[in-house]
Amino acid sequence: MTVNVRIKNKRVSWEYFIIEKLVAGIVLTGTEIKSIRQGKANLADAFCVFEQGELFVRNMHISEYTYGTYNNHLAKRDRKLLLTARELRKLNTKVREKGMTIVPLTLFINERGLAKLEIALVRGKHFYDKRESLKEKDHKREIDRHLKR
Repeated sequence: MTVNVRIKNKRVSWEYFIIEKLVAGIVLTGTEIKSIRQGKANLADAFCVFEQGELFVRNMHISEYTYGTYNNHLAKRDRKLLLTARELRKLNTKVREKGMTIVPLTLFINERGLAKLEIALVRGKHFYDKRESLKEKDHKREIDRHLKR
């Protein structure tokens, strides 16, 4: 039974420069994992914060499970991310630099059936950087169009 779920945060590449990527496990309840397997999660406004040396993802919306009873979860609660102590220390020191933050890129189910979150250490883009990204995207599209002919 393999469920192929891959929920992406499309705004990240537009809003930020991606510096480093990591894959982290997530602590979830039973109804949360069932909702994720149905593809009912949203990473659009999500970001990661450190609290007492542990990394949590905030504002990640996982819809309530349709068949959940009174045991259903809160849609936007903080969820703990599972990383090694070494990775946590490294990220914590880098996040303290000006302009650096951690955002989720992709939420997926791995081959063992566990939910994983690909996170990235990022730096925010300025308006002129976004214009540059748009130019690159248009240029790449133009090249692809000419190659298909």
